[in-house]
Amino acid sequence: MIESPDTWQGLLARLAVAAALSAAIGLERESRGRDAGLRTNMLVAVGSAAFMLIALDMVEALRDLPGVQLDPIRVLAGLVGGIGFLGAGAIIQSRGEVHGLTTAAGIWVCAAIGAAAGSGLFALAGLTAGAALVILVLLRVVERVLPTKDG
Repeated sequence: MIESPDTWQGLLARLAVAAALSAAIGLERESRGRDAGLRTNMLVAVGSAAFMLIALDMVEALRDLPGVQLDPIRVLAGLVGGIGFLGAGAIIQSRGEVHGLTTAAGIWVCAAIGAAAGSGLFALAGLTAGAALVILVLLRVVERVLPTKDG
């Protein structure tokens, strides 16, 4: 059982889950020589987990104050928008070709993994990481046998 986020061990556990799961994705991207590799993906997930932990802590700490309304969903919405901006920076258009879409999508997925881990949704974080790895690794084989758009 993972500790409550009310303890430093619980906080560390949630951040560690985010880091470990996104490291698997980052290593795959690193092995392919992509710009957003191990460190980038881990930082995105750990940062996302930290933002969710901050939001959850604020809701808990301030929920009894009169007139104060806190909603952790707003933090999640801001996180998604911010990661979208980061992902957009990873996408490059050159000579009519677009590059970096998978990298941008990977950054986005690592943010979701981090948000899930930070929220204590460890099964969701793990399943999301597993699905991303299946998509990145196993579907590469399928792409090799499919005809390309050039013929």
